[in-house]
Amino acid sequence: MHVLIVGAGLLGLTTAYFLRVAGADVTLVDRQPGVGRETSFANGAMLHASQANPWNEPGVFGHALRMMGREDSPLLVRPRAVPQLWRWGPAFVRHSQPARYLRNFERNAHLARYSLQQMAELRSALDIEYDQQLSGTVKLFRTPAEVDAAARMCAQLSTWGIRHEVIDARRAVALEPALAPIGPELAGGLYFPDDESGDAYKFCEGLAAELRRRGATFTFETEARALRRRAGRGVTLDTSRGELAADAIVLAAASHSVALARTLGLALPIAPVKGYSITLAQNGWPGAPRMPVIDDHLHAAVCPLGDRLRVAGTAEFTGYDLALTRGRLENLFALVLKLYPAFAQYLRRDTATEWTGLRPMSCDGVGIMGRTTVPGVFLNTGHGPLGWTMAAGAGRLVADEILGASPALDISPYRLARFARGWAA
Repeated sequence: MHVLIVGAGLLGLTTAYFLRVAGADVTLVDRQPGVGRETSFANGAMLHASQANPWNEPGVFGHALRMMGREDSPLLVRPRAVPQLWRWGPAFVRHSQPARYLRNFERNAHLARYSLQQMAELRSALDIEYDQQLSGTVKLFRTPAEVDAAARMCAQLSTWGIRHEVIDARRAVALEPALAPIGPELAGGLYFPDDESGDAYKFCEGLAAELRRRGATFTFETEARALRRRAGRGVTLDTSRGELAADAIVLAAASHSVALARTLGLALPIAPVKGYSITLAQNGWPGAPRMPVIDDHLHAAVCPLGDRLRVAGTAEFTGYDLALTRGRLENLFALVLKLYPAFAQYLRRDTATEWTGLRPMSCDGVGIMGRTTVPGVFLNTGHGPLGWTMAAGAGRLVADEILGASPALDISPYRLARFARGWAA
């Protein structure tokens, strides 16, 4: 069996790996000169089942309206993007209704747990170094009311098998001593011992090397233009290098899967959500953090990656625009110093790596995987900010479905077929 995968990021590579291990021939097509060069390149670096809740939590519409036009807003909707969201936006809001939100939260939690199990198996099978840490994450809060509210939410997580510990400020500083300077400002937090972190781009490169060793084919600097139905040949992919055919085609091209699916009449309820990150050298800082920390008040996440720090913390609806907006980046520099003021004397802005990418966000906050109504066409996209978390599990589930194997997790709640015509099933 020959499978063609469009997209050589995290989701495409993991799908390819599980297919190849099972004996399928695999070809990956990507418009970039190498793997993991777009959405996977410099993400927040955390694999966290603890943060599986969809972004469209109840009240999200009012929150977005209040933040409209504010450059320091963690969730910013650019006015120019509003016309592009005419259908997706109302569905996103409808899925913030409590019953739908809780259902989608549970779907994400189950997939995230399964995915972290698959990551553990991958680490055992492969020798890939990606600055991985298995120390868990800490989420911080500045008021007792915020701690109480988060603890109530995490009681639900516990029923889905995601462990957590409610901690006070002293325990937070004990877990991460670099927080000591802001310890008096903290009311407490949550510790999630099973969360992980690592450099997604390094992982992509390592997995690609393994795929090459196993005989997979990569076709880079190739633009995927359209999918076409061919009599007697099923579906083929029209590219800048000509037409490619296979027994099955997987769309794992993040937000760009939308336009490709449309060429077959498939409407994917996915919008691109722009995220920013900066990657900073620690420059010998003796008190550098040793574990990932999420600050709920600052809406920032800081993750150690070897001798670097990855700082991420914004979401922006602005279509497919990839321009680096100075104000959004400056906000990240300010956030890391608010969280770690002692880093100020070691921070060198001139060596910082600044990045932006487009998260493929489904309107219900849950990834879209598996078969479609077009025979031979499969999806693995729409995971939003959870792409790194879900990659191993989603890749395994899609590969199993293509091969006709019995999956360890029921994939039906994650298929495109779950959406009604108005995208709010």
